[in-house]
Amino acid sequence: MGVEIKETGVSDAEFEEMKQFVFEYLAASVEKESEGGRMRWYPWHSAEYRHNHILNVVGLAERIARKEGADIDVTRVAALFHDVAKLEADQELHAEAGARVAREYLQSRGEFPESFVSQVCRAIEQHSYQGDLEDVSLETQCLIEADLLDKIGANGTALMLLRMGYEARTHMESDQMVDRVLDRGLKAANRVESDTAESIAHQRLKRVRWFREWLEEEIAEMGGRETDRP
Repeated sequence: MGVEIKETGVSDAEFEEMKQFVFEYLAASVEKESEGGRMRWYPWHSAEYRHNHILNVVGLAERIARKEGADIDVTRVAALFHDVAKLEADQELHAEAGARVAREYLQSRGEFPESFVSQVCRAIEQHSYQGDLEDVSLETQCLIEADLLDKIGANGTALMLLRMGYEARTHMESDQMVDRVLDRGLKAANRVESDTAESIAHQRLKRVRWFREWLEEEIAEMGGRETDRP
């Protein structure tokens, strides 16, 4: 028997306004760098990269929520705001700071019921939770799983290889960087709970393994170090 999914209470227009607000908030955080913001010279600490990551997480979280029967509105709004304070708050505090931003926005720019606002903010506050995902709400679980999944696969591999250029590392070390993506992916696959997230994780891991094998073969041909991995 399927799980009934609630009809959305957040219109497409309202959601687009939220997207614009989140990007503008991130951009303002970067502009305040001289006042103590967390902007660094890596491009993935820019407003553009952080917003792109957020939108990736929104898409993944909504996909998981639809399959698993979670409240789609709570999930996608929480996903949209989950890293809104990432560029201005300390890493350990950004989840709570993001929840405060979301609460202020939702309470001032719409007639959203308090129960909805509370569920969204709770998911944001808990999106960095490191414990068993069975201990959190289904909507929070969907958000955490989506956040994990965006860091693995082809996207995670590309970002890790881009990082090499900023660290002035040679292509002969690229297999090590891909290994880091694979290790992260294996940890994510072991942590997710939903069937949907597990399926996505394994699909992405297959791509990383394929790329690593291809890369190691070419590095060996160029005289790189021999590899002895399963």
